[in-house]
Formats: sequence, C-alpha cells, structure tokens
Amino acid sequence: MQPWSIEWKGALREHVFRSKALEGNPLGDPSERPLWVYLPPGYDDAPDRRYPSVYLLQGLTGQLDMWRNRMPFRKTFPELVDELFAGGGAPPCIVVWVDCWTRLGGSQFIDSPATGRYHTYLCDEIVPWVDSTYRTLARREHRGVAGKSSGGYGAMVTPMLRPDLWGGLATHAGDALFEACYMPEFRMVARALRDGYQGSYERFWADFRSRPALTKDSDAELLNTYCMAACYSADPDGAVRLPMDTSTGELIPEVWERWLAWDPVRMVPRYADALRSMRAIYIDCGARDEYYLDLGAEAFRRALAGIGVTDVRFELFDATHKAIEYRYPLALAYLAGRLSA
Repeated sequence: MQPWSIEWKGALREHVFRSKALEGNPLGDPSERPLWVYLPPGYDDAPDRRYPSVYLLQGLTGQLDMWRNRMPFRKTFPELVDELFAGGGAPPCIVVWVDCWTRLGGSQFIDSPATGRYHTYLCDEIVPWVDSTYRTLARREHRGVAGKSSGGYGAMVTPMLRPDLWGGLATHAGDALFEACYMPEFRMVARALRDGYQGSYERFWADFRSRPALTKDSDAELLNTYCMAACYSADPDGAVRLPMDTSTGELIPEVWERWLAWDPVRMVPRYADALRSMRAIYIDCGARDEYYLDLGAEAFRRALAGIGVTDVRFELFDATHKAIEYRYPLALAYLAGRLSA
C-alpha cells in the first residue's frame, strides 16, 4: 500500500546465511548474517533463463536492514530496484545485498586479523551459494559489485583482489585518495582523545558503548579512524596500529604506509591486468562531498587512465555525501547492461 510499501513486480527473498569464515571472528560478531536476493520480474516464469548478478555493499555503520530506511518523499533503494527492472530500465538482473557489518562499524570488505575474514566471506561463501541457489550466469563476465562510501571502497578493491570472480564494479563516493579523505581526521581524533578520554581509545569505546551512539561531536571521527586502522594496519595477532600519534596527530610513517597500500588509487598499478579485464567500471560522487571523496573519485579515474583503462562511466554531480540513493539505480542499470552481453 503506497506510500508505505509497494506491490512488488519482482521478488525479494530474505535468507539467513551461516558463515564458516566468520566463525570465531576477533570481535565476537555474529557468524549468521541476513542476506537478501532480488529476483527480477519473470524469473519464475522462465525456468531455463539465467541472469547476471550484482552484489551491493553498504557504507560504514550500515546493517542490511538499513536498506529499507526511507528518505522523505522518496522510495527506498530496494523499491527503486524493483521499479528499474519492472519498467524495463535495465536488462533483468539478480541483485544481492550482503551484510558485512562489525561492532566497529564495518569491515571494508577485506580480511583482517582485527575484524574477521569478510573478503573471504563475500567471495568464497556468498558468491558460490548464490550461484548454486539461483539461476545466475555464474561467470566473472556476468558478475558485478557496487556500493557507496565504504561500500564503494569494497566495490573498487574486491574485483582487484579477485578478478576471477568479478567482471564489473560501480563505486559511489568510495573511500580513495587517503590523504584527502582520512588524514584530515587525525588532528580531530588527537584532540578529542586528549580532551575527552585522557588520550585513550579504550576510554572512548567504554563511553561510546555506555550511551546512545553518535551523540557526541567527535564520535564519527573517532569511530572511523579506529575502524580503518583495524582493517588496514592490524598486526597478525590482531593488535590495532594507529597511523598517527594520538597526542599530536603526527603521522607514524611506517603505519601510514600500510594504509596507503590499501588506497584504491595506489592499488591500480599493482592490479592493472585485473582492471583492464573489467567489462564495466562506473564511478560517481557528489561534487560537494564532505569527505572530499570527489577528489578520490577523480584520482581513481586518472589512475585507471594511466594504465590504459578509459572506457569508464564517470560523473561528479551536484550533491554532498548524503542522501544519494537515487544515484544507485543508474549504476545498477549500467552494470546490468554491460554484464548481460
């Protein structure tokens, strides 16, 4: 009943996935995760037909059920997906929503000894299960990944790491060019730890978990920096190494270099062959993005051009980092078209 819901033309199937890769993860987060699979209109009527697939990744702090959050006067993203395929705006496609949340806010969709094996979970567990459960075109040329913010980061690095599985990517305001998007927060983190927590991240986390989350001005920066360190610069024993002195914000070069090794812009030359093999690359970002991820988007595009990848859909549009869910169907349609061929 509109505007509270829609009459679905396709079907949204909701599953609970039991992961071996996430069992015993360092943070004690659940190894059972929700998993959604969208089937386009006509799926049940054509039992011999197979479809390309696109996997969708959330931003930092995102949990799967948050895809149902509605912006005022707008449709939710799953509703926009159904509208896209029901209206013939893209070739039919299976869409998969994956949950890679952690109690630090996220995983960056990579394996880390401090958070867990979320890259393995996505690539070696979810993908084979979807291919065996639904009628996908189970080859890399017909499989893509998309996301926003940290999800956009995951969409950039996942195909670089596993080009055997992925043939296309779409990133909306994905984390890239780390000196522009992450480094400015370090001075804020140092000051917030000094003034509120006696220089201690342990005191911050104890306070953070004792009250409603994100109710202090410095919460977002403190959470983001620590979560990124847990993903990019954790030692093999799980110890989290921060890239700056928490008293001054001064860089610790050897740790910062570990972060930069995970910067998509800097990864491009190392994974040039994988990126040249992509059938679809889509990049966009709001030109007024608060985290300056528009600069990262342009730097990623230029890095791709530097290895000869110029067949890229790229756009900077008039928006900030927030409330850009209306952009996601554009990328989904682009991927569905390229991966259907």
